[in-house]
Amino acid sequence: MPSTSRETASDAVSFEGVDIRLEHLEGGYSVCFERHNADADLTEVFRGLPDDRSPLPRWGYVIEGRIGFRFYDHAEVYEAGEAYYVPPGHTVVHHAGTEIVEFSPTDVLGTTIEVVAENLRQSGIALDITHT
Repeated sequence: MPSTSRETASDAVSFEGVDIRLEHLEGGYSVCFERHNADADLTEVFRGLPDDRSPLPRWGYVIEGRIGFRFYDHAEVYEAGEAYYVPPGHTVVHHAGTEIVEFSPTDVLGTTIEVVAENLRQSGIALDITHT
């Protein structure tokens, strides 16, 4: 069985206040190790995706801090020590000092990252993507 960690993940994506290390695992899922060093409402980065919301289902665990997800009719917040499932159709609010681990389908993650990256570039936010 393959394994990975934040230190051994083959890809990295970072931009203002966000550092993500990710690995694509067998079976069509990816794991993201995320650290958030600034508060950020990421609603705008999902523009151009279905309903301008993330189509990505997320299974995650909050190591420290808290993370929020907004839906059309409600919001959810998860804090350190909590595991979660978030279905497609959300936007994300990151909080400074948060560290999470998330699992998502690789194909949907790839499509989502492409749109998010383009939206960040168009907003003038420097995006660093590396593959090792």
